[in-house]
Amino acid sequence: MSKQPPISVVNKPRRTTPRKKTTSSSPRKPQRKKTGTRKKKVAKKWSVPAWVYYVLMGLVTVAFLGAFFYFFIRPYSYRWKPCYGFKAYGVCMPSGFHVHGIDVSHYQGTINWKMLTQTRQGKFPIHFVFMKASEGGDYGDRAFIANFDSAKAHGFIRGAYHFYNPKTDPIRQADFFINSVKLDSGDLPPVLDIEKRGDDEKTLRRDLKLWLDRIEQYYKVKPILYTSYKFKTRYLNDSVFDSYPYWIAHYYVDSVEYKGDWKFWQHTDVGILPGVSEKVDLNIFNGSLEELQKMTIKK
Repeated sequence: MSKQPPISVVNKPRRTTPRKKTTSSSPRKPQRKKTGTRKKKVAKKWSVPAWVYYVLMGLVTVAFLGAFFYFFIRPYSYRWKPCYGFKAYGVCMPSGFHVHGIDVSHYQGTINWKMLTQTRQGKFPIHFVFMKASEGGDYGDRAFIANFDSAKAHGFIRGAYHFYNPKTDPIRQADFFINSVKLDSGDLPPVLDIEKRGDDEKTLRRDLKLWLDRIEQYYKVKPILYTSYKFKTRYLNDSVFDSYPYWIAHYYVDSVEYKGDWKFWQHTDVGILPGVSEKVDLNIFNGSLEELQKMTIKK
């Protein structure tokens, strides 16, 4: 028998890298495409230099303090000025005037008129008192009757004023004042207190004249016109309204700046008087006591 050659067995090489297992439960993450890196543009911020900031803050502070002084301090600075004349009733009294008075309303509360008469023994005796009687077409001052009667009983020259409302019919206002105030011989003429312009200057002037004419026709005396220095020069500065005795309201000044004729000057609103619990307006008459008495109503 012949011998067969031996069979050689060849071993296959083993796989060295493990196979990746795939499972249906874990989804594949999408691969991101690599892109080239871009440089972000950084915006340059404008910065204010420190010295500019401090200068601006200083200017704002100066402007604020200036406005505060002009509107809130300057109008009342007269109160703190040295008084080189005579001081009375808590204020510096205008020099060169001898007839003094006050005006009151319910804002002054209950007045002790007996105590108020004590001012007659001082250097600045109170001779006349104006009292608020009415406002608009239907408001009567609740203290008027008591004040009006008490002023006469204690020997003061008395007067009554009406606070005008530009939005109310002038004849209605005049008739309401007439029904509220019975003036006697020795009383001062009625007063029109005008402080508000209303919507139209022309209408205001026309209506004021209607009120004044109605009052003059009834009381047979020319009414007194009360208003501030600025209001008079701005709205009523002509021959029509210059013909009425003018009672000027002008505070915190040494003298009247109005160049026209005037009879009364309300020079402060912070007077302190015996018998009056609240601060009160102080007035002077531009003339003698005899001249003031000549102004009063004669019946």
